[in-house]
Amino acid sequence: MGALYAILAVVALMMLGVPVVFSFAAMTLVLSLAYDVDISSLMTTGFWSVNSIILTALPLFVMTGYLMQSGGLARRLVEFVETLVGRSRTGMGTSMVVACGVFGAISGTGSAAVASIGSIMIDPMERHGYSRGYTSALLGISSLLGLLIPPSITMILYAVVTKQSVAACFLATIGPGILLMIVLSMLNALHVRRTGGNRKEVMSWSVRARAIGSDGWKAAPALLLPVLILGGIYGGVFTPTEAAALSVVYAIPVGFFVYRELTLKSLLSAVVEAATTTGVIMIILVFSFVASRIFTFERVPQALTDMLLGTFESPVLILLLVNVFLILLGMIMDDVSVIAIVSPLVVPVMQSIGVDPVHFAAIIGTSVVIGANSPPMAPILFMACRVGKVGMKDVIRPALFFMTFAALPVMLVTTYWPDLSLFLPRAAGYLP
Repeated sequence: MGALYAILAVVALMMLGVPVVFSFAAMTLVLSLAYDVDISSLMTTGFWSVNSIILTALPLFVMTGYLMQSGGLARRLVEFVETLVGRSRTGMGTSMVVACGVFGAISGTGSAAVASIGSIMIDPMERHGYSRGYTSALLGISSLLGLLIPPSITMILYAVVTKQSVAACFLATIGPGILLMIVLSMLNALHVRRTGGNRKEVMSWSVRARAIGSDGWKAAPALLLPVLILGGIYGGVFTPTEAAALSVVYAIPVGFFVYRELTLKSLLSAVVEAATTTGVIMIILVFSFVASRIFTFERVPQALTDMLLGTFESPVLILLLVNVFLILLGMIMDDVSVIAIVSPLVVPVMQSIGVDPVHFAAIIGTSVVIGANSPPMAPILFMACRVGKVGMKDVIRPALFFMTFAALPVMLVTTYWPDLSLFLPRAAGYLP
């Protein structure tokens, strides 16, 4: 019961508006009181648990996202993607989806994609027949491709908490991410045909080829970044942490000297934003590791496993319950908080019913996409509303449409078709 009280405490505090860090501190305090644990010794364990070279990748990838936004890399990527797929009648929406996926292959965050892609694309999409509410909803869902298309900060955290291979978790979410990108593009095409929006003039193939060549040349320095990151990681040239460092070292001179949009002021702002975001994440992880150690001492995961297996015989039903649980938590928490709370508790349950922890990484990723866009808190959707300058009442209907017919089916396919997420890790030799 102590674990239940602790989870209820953190949920209630976050719903009341208490900062995430203090909510997690309260959760740890409740656990220490409930199980009569000396928390002073465990805090030392929590500190040493975050003393990891893998976690160094977090501030570096976060900073890369800010550098892309302020250094002109994000705008060049969007312009190239729009030229590539955005000249058809349905192309503007598809451009936003694909641009978020490409952006996610560099920054690894959803919030950075909302700010960068949204500020560039929402106004042009409105001029071509898309409502701002619809566009903001599509942005909210598409931005979370950054959690699925590697490198993903969420997957780094999951790998550290569950002691899995970071590269394997990266590969596990590629299939679901590409599937979500395809489904969103198809739904956008259906919407456009039904509403008659986006009457942008269609280019001839010769004009389009010249435009692609011109925009591709301009975007080449930005497009090279995901090639360096992912090619280097899976080519065995460097680790994810080294790839994150390379992305920063690469983005700074490109922003300063190639695109000439990065300034000393914006560079300092990127450093401060990255440090602030990383500081919050690291403190959350400290309390998460302490809570995980208490859970282990008190055999809470084993008790949860016994309860579920004793109540439900079907692994299919247990997976469905876990999906619902993840979505509900995602409605009131950010992805980092969900990973920190759920992973230590639920991974043992998943292993007991034969679900590989790497497969569960993809399940969590696709579930967070739904929760982060669902009220009452809906952190990513609210951010998309601010960027799109619309109210929630204008966004909620299209957001529910995308969650019902895109995010939810992708989550279920990912959950019940393991090969979608395990094929690439196996092919790369990370899994037997």
